Amino acid sequence: MAQISIDLIKQLRERTAAGFSDCKKALEEAGGDIEKAIDILRKKGLAIAAKRAGKATTEGVVAAYIHSNKKIGVLVEVNCETDFVARTEEFQQFAHDIAMQIAATNPIAVTREEVPQEVIEREKKIYEEQVRESGKPENVIPKIVEGKMEKFYKENVLLEQAFIKNPEITIQDLLNELIAKTGEKIVIKRFARFQIGE
Repeated sequence: MAQISIDLIKQLRERTAAGFSDCKKALEEAGGDIEKAIDILRKKGLAIAAKRAGKATTEGVVAAYIHSNKKIGVLVEVNCETDFVARTEEFQQFAHDIAMQIAATNPIAVTREEVPQEVIEREKKIYEEQVRESGKPENVIPKIVEGKMEKFYKENVLLEQAFIKNPEITIQDLLNELIAKTGEKIVIKRFARFQIGE
């Protein structure tokens, strides 16, 4: 087994915020390849998230973020299973980061499923017209529109957005990391974004 240096473990911890022993195990499994180790940790987060999916989330926090210019404000409700986890610094930091993300990126919804159908139809129509006007053949239009819709979701659905503090990961990745760390189901329930003049 490859000898894993403390330095490498530190690097992985900085990039993933996972625990020391989890980072060491992931690096050993990946043969010292940091990118592979990140994938291993992400999959572990997903596995734990899937396992917790049916649990009830009746605890949590409402976090607020007011932008420095006092013109944008966000309230977000993040739920978990126990009050113990809700009170941890990591959970509160996560809720604050999510509020800040919403202030910066103005998402339409938390998940793809929550995007109103009329918004989806309107976007599709706009993309179809754009692609038609560019002279693309009819048979490729649906595929191009599908690609444009994927990009739309990545920009407008909170869980699919790149995290503003670390664009290499999505909000879903960040959530999975916290689920893996706490061992609890965590849900970004809802949010409200206020902007002066809107």
